[in-house]
Amino acid sequence: MAEKVDISRKIKDFAYTLGFDACGIAPVQFLEKEAHRLEKWLNEGKHGQMSYMENHFDMRVDPGKLVPGAKSVISLLLNYHNPQKQVEGAPKISQYAYGKDYHFVIKEKMRHLHDFIRESFGKVEGRGFVDSAPVLDKTWAQKAGLGWMGKHSNLITKQAGSYFFLAELIVDIELEYDNEFRTDHCGTCTKCLDACPTDAIVEPYVVDGSKCISYLTIELKDEIPAKFSDKMDDWMFGCDVCQEVCPWNRFSSPHRTEAFNVHPDLLSMTRNEWEDLSRETFNEIFKKSAVKRTKYQGLIRNIEFVSGKKKEQ
Repeated sequence: MAEKVDISRKIKDFAYTLGFDACGIAPVQFLEKEAHRLEKWLNEGKHGQMSYMENHFDMRVDPGKLVPGAKSVISLLLNYHNPQKQVEGAPKISQYAYGKDYHFVIKEKMRHLHDFIRESFGKVEGRGFVDSAPVLDKTWAQKAGLGWMGKHSNLITKQAGSYFFLAELIVDIELEYDNEFRTDHCGTCTKCLDACPTDAIVEPYVVDGSKCISYLTIELKDEIPAKFSDKMDDWMFGCDVCQEVCPWNRFSSPHRTEAFNVHPDLLSMTRNEWEDLSRETFNEIFKKSAVKRTKYQGLIRNIEFVSGKKKEQ
């Protein structure tokens, strides 16, 4: 027991030296409650065109099927909050996409963490995940004691709000486990439900993904339905509204990760400049950004939709 406690403490200490803001550990288990909830959500079509959400259902609710011999889920949080704002009136980009694509940043940090574990404690098999595989990251973070699921379905921490990336390193050794975070501190607050421009938060803790602005501007490959034409609140990539109004985010502090610093041109571009965005400028500003996911034509589609104008080709 003492050895597990010591190993777990050293893993957490090293995670903090890598720049992670929080680290918690939970035992691998079948997520029965979440399985029922996910199945219902999928059956109701709330995933829209995200058909990949239907794949590998058994792995999503049981990481033991995802990583052979898995015993522990090490959950990690990395702050991305940037209080800097774009020019007033410009089409908006979610804070998380201001800097370098978080997938690259976090995967490198997790690789260093896994290397440290193997070098320090022997042959430890495992895999790291950053929302690119069938892992219910918010559930595991809550089970690892890092926070609770807010009514907007994002993880919230009492100390620093919700502007965090989540990641997991699933390993095949037993560790000292943290207590699950069981208290919901949202209380009677409904600010996120009331503020959602497209009414995507259909009830507390349930988001209809097919209505979410993040889905419409990133995941949806078809044209954005006309019914949303006056509801996008000028968002051209992602949306931060439910987090901006959350009272717990008054405790948020700016990130400490240099790679997440914003490209200066992104903040200074006016609405007219965005509407005239060239492929060359797109490639320069978003060279290593998560915005690359939409590709140039996808972002142009979004800008045209929120501005009500068609860009001349």
